[in-house]
Amino acid sequence: MADCHNLFEQYNNSISINSSKKQRMKDSKEALRKRIVDFFRANHPDYDPKFYIQGSHKMKTGIRTKDDICDLDDGVYFFKEPDVEPTTVQGWVWDAVNGHTNEIPQHRKKCIRNIFAGDYEIDLPVYYKIDGQDYKLAVKDSGWEASDPKAVVTWFKSHKDENGLLVRTVKYQKGWGDNLRNKMPSGLAMTILATNAKQKIVHNDRDDIYLRDILNEIKKSLDLAFVCFVPAVPFDNLFADYDPDRKQRFLDSLNAFLDDANQALREPNQLKASRLWRKHLGDRFPLGEDKEEDKSRANILIAGSASSKPWCS
Repeated sequence: MADCHNLFEQYNNSISINSSKKQRMKDSKEALRKRIVDFFRANHPDYDPKFYIQGSHKMKTGIRTKDDICDLDDGVYFFKEPDVEPTTVQGWVWDAVNGHTNEIPQHRKKCIRNIFAGDYEIDLPVYYKIDGQDYKLAVKDSGWEASDPKAVVTWFKSHKDENGLLVRTVKYQKGWGDNLRNKMPSGLAMTILATNAKQKIVHNDRDDIYLRDILNEIKKSLDLAFVCFVPAVPFDNLFADYDPDRKQRFLDSLNAFLDDANQALREPNQLKASRLWRKHLGDRFPLGEDKEEDKSRANILIAGSASSKPWCS
């Protein structure tokens, strides 16, 4: 089979957030935090905001989209029970950051989104926590919802491998979703699906084989039950609101990707194999060399990787 591990390494570099963008995001995060702290000190001094970076930025699974946009989630935490509605607290955060960029912040359902046009977005979800209770997330025009993003990060980190293979695989799946768009699963869903699948496969140091094996386990899992449960409070099913069409589009996309992944691993020519991967990962996945590899070795590697751990393990 054509060994495309080096091509996946190049693809990982092409979708990763570069150092200059990371620094700009860090500077913007700190500036937004300062505005929020200053605003609350001046207008609501009994509310003392604290902050926690969460989501993909904390797990190091963030990617640049094909539009060169990325995001950062910075939770705003209050360690007292608010005496106003959650929408009001979100509104105070909106007031604090409004004017920081030329774009008016978006007051979304579960965060205040700050848009740094053509570069990145910083989301500010709002929480409160008191002793003996779960973290509560502000939901616009609804209420406070139990949610613990810190626990999700801890869960993911407990499953990571030292070589970063799971992190890269999550990024590949996010790159796939970004390339196809069309209401593909969220980054969180991709992260959970890949992490759960990791527990059922035999480790392989090659990224192309490992990704194929992850996709295979995801397909087997979703064929049994089309669910994706958050592994922490509120333990909700991220696929609960998928209508039949959206569900089928994702399953069709998954089946097509898996079919081509298997074909790419059987293909002895690296250029032809890379074209199969590009069908799903997009033009940022590099083209390989027009060279043949040993078919007998390919069959041994494929057979050795295809076996999964027992479901009960």
